Amino acid sequence: MTVVEADGHYVDPFVVQTLYIYSGETYSVLIRTDQNPTRNYWIATNVVGRNRTTPPGMGVINYYPNHPKRVEQSRAIRARPGHVHDPPRSSDRVIVMLNTQNEVDGFRRWSVNNVSFNLPHTPYLIGLKHNLLHTFSQIPPPEDYDRARFNVTSRARNSNPNATVGDGVYRLEFGSTVDLILQNGNTMVPNNSETHPWHLHGHDFWVLGYGEGEFDPKRDPKGYNLVDPIMKNTVPVHPYGWTALRFKADNPGVWMFHCHIESHFYMGMGVVFEEGIEMVGDLPAAIGGCGETKGLKLHGKP
Repeated sequence: MTVVEADGHYVDPFVVQTLYIYSGETYSVLIRTDQNPTRNYWIATNVVGRNRTTPPGMGVINYYPNHPKRVEQSRAIRARPGHVHDPPRSSDRVIVMLNTQNEVDGFRRWSVNNVSFNLPHTPYLIGLKHNLLHTFSQIPPPEDYDRARFNVTSRARNSNPNATVGDGVYRLEFGSTVDLILQNGNTMVPNNSETHPWHLHGHDFWVLGYGEGEFDPKRDPKGYNLVDPIMKNTVPVHPYGWTALRFKADNPGVWMFHCHIESHFYMGMGVVFEEGIEMVGDLPAAIGGCGETKGLKLHGKP
C-alpha cells in the first residue's frame, strides 16, 4: 500500500504492508492491481493497542468479473423459520424478460425483449383511469424473446443490436399470480454481461430461483424453492444467468418494474404493469399538469 494522504492532507508517498491507524485518524492508500486476477485477496484490520480479543475486520479484494460468491449469496438466502410467507404453488402467467444492450437511431440503449422503454408524456395512471388510451401504445410488450435471433449463452457482441422503442403496458388480471423470468446475456461488448438489480414498485415478490445460462421453461421450474423463499422488492439478475420471481397482482394501480441502476432505466430497461385500474379511486388534482392532463378535471381532493 502506498500512503498518499493523512487527515485530508497530502503526504510524501511511502510504502507499507501494514498501516497503523489510531482513533480518529484517516489515511488514503493506493494499491496496484497487478496480481493474478483469478484469485481473491484478504484484507484485515486488527486491534493492536488494546485487548486482542476484539474480532478482526475482514474484507476481500476481488478482480471484476471474478465474483463467485455473489451468485452463491443469492442462492443461500432463505426466509427465516416462522417468517415464511408461502408462495402460490403455481402461476397464472409467465413473462420472460431478456435484458439486452442495443442501439436506437445511433444511440446506445437498454431493452427488454428488444423493446427499449420510453415514458409517455401523459402519466399512465391518469391515462388509464380517464380512458386517454391514445396517449400511449395499446400494443402490449412481448412476453418472451425470439430465441432464433438471440443466443443468450454466446459471449460474443450482441448480434441483433437494433431495438425498437415502446411505451405499452402489461395488463394483468387483478388477483392473478405472475411469474417473471429475468434473463441475462451478453452486451454489445464481447465477453461482457452486467449485473442488473431489478425493482418492482407496489409489491413484494418471492424469489424462486437463480440459474446459469438460458432458462429452460420445462426443466428449471422443477427446481424452484417453494418451501422457504425470501420475499423482496429488488433482486439481481447475474451475468449470463436468470432469476425467477413470483408475485400476486393484488395492488390496484400502475407499477414500474425496472433496473435500479438509474442510467439503465432512463436508457430503456424497464416495463409497466397495470392491474385493477377500475378499483383506483378519484385522483387528486395535484397530480395533473403533464401531457394531456392539462385542463383535465380531476375530482379527488388536492
